[in-house]
Amino acid sequence: MTLPPVKPGKIVTMGEILVDIMAVEHGRGFREALNLRGPFPGGAPAIFVSQVARLGHPAGIIAGIGDDDFGWLTIERMKRDGVDVSAVRVDDDYVTATAFVRYHEDGERDFLFNLARSAAGRVELNAPARALLAECGHFHIMGSSLFSFHLIDEVKKAVEIVKANGATVSFDPNIRKEMMDIAEMRAGIELMLQYCDIFLPSGPELLVPTAAHSEEEAIAALFPLGISMIVVKRAARGASYYDRTRALDLPGYKVAEIDPTGAGDCFGATFITCLRQGMEPEACVRAANAAGALAVSRQGGMEGISSLAEMEALIARAALSENELTFQTKAI
Repeated sequence: MTLPPVKPGKIVTMGEILVDIMAVEHGRGFREALNLRGPFPGGAPAIFVSQVARLGHPAGIIAGIGDDDFGWLTIERMKRDGVDVSAVRVDDDYVTATAFVRYHEDGERDFLFNLARSAAGRVELNAPARALLAECGHFHIMGSSLFSFHLIDEVKKAVEIVKANGATVSFDPNIRKEMMDIAEMRAGIELMLQYCDIFLPSGPELLVPTAAHSEEEAIAALFPLGISMIVVKRAARGASYYDRTRALDLPGYKVAEIDPTGAGDCFGATFITCLRQGMEPEACVRAANAAGALAVSRQGGMEGISSLAEMEALIARAALSENELTFQTKAI
């Protein structure tokens, strides 16, 4: 089974816009005074849509910000990247969402979110949002955006609108450990699996929606739901692609990691955009792996987005290094 024909139109996403504020010192939690860096414009949907726009594809976002510096920082950044922000609601009564981030010594992270009681928790399908959906050719949702039944209801309405118009849908679970106690999260994930054409989990997330104990079992259980493609992100190890007739494993690219924030969002945006631009799945995954690698080499989620030329340059450097290694090995 393959995807339906590409419907012309924008890639649209819906969900949280926020700023990331990052602790300088490594450690756990926030129960002490810390040196902080930021604000960095972010939020998984916002990073995703800015990466899409940077690749030259029309893109828009349905979201909410407060009428404050954090909100305007993110909006101005997305505008510069070419994102349609006409459906971003500016809320006078609620502040822009925030995420405080602290890194462990092993690279894992703790997050302290302000989402539900921020402008991000009040996203709705108002007239500007519906106008943007009318221009949608592909709709993308992040699991991190499904943190309340209100948002799940609004996303469900949006998905039904775009599906009725012939658009395709992708879903990235994007599960944070800090969100696993939110009862709505599992309901949201189960809902999205009923609608999505492309599923983009990271590693263990592949097992979350099913009772499977292995990747093979999970993939076998997911395709009957109507999913056409599954792309499993494996961080530095690359990614795996599955459809009903083939499976591909493609390696990642070696870079000096500075900050993993947004890497999966850049990966997903690149895969979806390249696919809509007519590239074969293998080439889409290679580009997406390069996008993820470039993202981790810069601090700040939205600072990690890159151009197709940058991705192609990284892929070319990796191929050259591999050829040199092969030559040296043969010479020995």
